[in-house]
Amino acid sequence: MARFDYATVEWLWDVGALRADLPGGKTLTGKGEYPAVVDMLGKLGKEGWEVVTCVSSANWLFWTLKRPA
Repeated sequence: MARFDYATVEWLWDVGALRADLPGGKTLTGKGEYPAVVDMLGKLGKEGWEVVTCVSSANWLFWTLKRPA
């Protein structure tokens, strides 16, 4: 059976707040617009993370990511 780790990334675009919550309580934060989001998702992708879902509402985008455990 495949096992995965999961993480989340949240972006409040009106204030440019960016946050990733990773396994083990590790948190990454950033500030900015589209380039900052691309940079964070790109860095996580290099670590094996892939986006599996994205939801949005008002000023907010929220991604769920997974990678093999």
